[in-house]
Amino acid sequence: MKSICFLGFGLIGGSIAKSLIDAKDYPCSLSAYDPDTRSLEQAVRDHVLQASYHHIDDVPLEQADIIILCAPVMVNSANLRSIRDRIPADCIVTDVGSVKSDIVKCVDELGLTDRFIGGHPMTGSEKNGYIASSALLMRNAYYILTPTENIPRTFLDEMLRMVKATGALPLVMGCSEHDQVVAGISHLPHLISASLVNLIHDNDVENEYMHKVAAGGFKDITRISSSSPRMWEQICAMNTGSILPLLDQYIRSLCDLRDHLEHYDKEYIYDFFSNAREYRASFSDLSHGPIRKLHRLYVDIPDVPGIIAKIASLLALHGINIQNIGIIHNREFENGALRIEFREESDMQEAAGLLRNADYSISLPLDTK
Repeated sequence: MKSICFLGFGLIGGSIAKSLIDAKDYPCSLSAYDPDTRSLEQAVRDHVLQASYHHIDDVPLEQADIIILCAPVMVNSANLRSIRDRIPADCIVTDVGSVKSDIVKCVDELGLTDRFIGGHPMTGSEKNGYIASSALLMRNAYYILTPTENIPRTFLDEMLRMVKATGALPLVMGCSEHDQVVAGISHLPHLISASLVNLIHDNDVENEYMHKVAAGGFKDITRISSSSPRMWEQICAMNTGSILPLLDQYIRSLCDLRDHLEHYDKEYIYDFFSNAREYRASFSDLSHGPIRKLHRLYVDIPDVPGIIAKIASLLALHGINIQNIGIIHNREFENGALRIEFREESDMQEAAGLLRNADYSISLPLDTK
């Protein structure tokens, strides 16, 4: 039985732990340290953790087979320094940070390159903390591993085994390659999303009509702007070297697009949208990636008391889990509707069938039809 210790236990740590507890072919004992004592106590009550510690110096690391650094990226290095002398020689050290440059520098300074394998589950949520964690968050998510050059093959094999036990899809690459990849498909999109939201805020008309009618596509493409500002401030600070070249290229592409729009280059504009559509259609649905896809549908509802409870009860009776539900008062393509979100596409499709059979009018976003 593997002994795994989490240093930091929030959304990602909790999700990894829950997925390992659910795994049938990976027996393990899990413990964790986190300053948030309430989360740890809840995890123990949930039978996710076998032991919890409120002070990092109290964590018995001597028997640990794997130590997972799950604190914010800038805290992981500090935690690693504090436990350096207590890490067993045969223990694997890994992290879940979305940037590798800082932790790899720390690992090198501490002489732990023969024990460290960087890790990054490419998954997440707009919500934070253990309370939002779920084993489903790991399912079919790419889990990038960035082993150092002198890591024993047996250590990498063990990490591959653990990642597969979570239900994730392991992908091995170099540390610098990882930082460049995530800069393009995660970090830059978050910058673009936030800048678009701020642009609309700064250019709204006097009666704030932009804010009032913002829905549909605008809310979808800016959804990730709801993520933690502190976390993204730290990520940008630690991966500036990879983000800036891509940001510069993106700015140039916008300037180029502006020129063609000004002169109404019809062919260019058509190709601009056509090429994007074609490449977007080639993306695999095998993994949900770092920006988790929403599975949602809309139900036209009459204005009568108890209608939301009636619909929720119908889905609950058939074992369908609802992630979020609420009334949409302003939408670009429909009025008076209920928006229902699901974690899994299969739940959404089953719910759509049930609601149609119950004579409700259903609409799905274009990307889910």
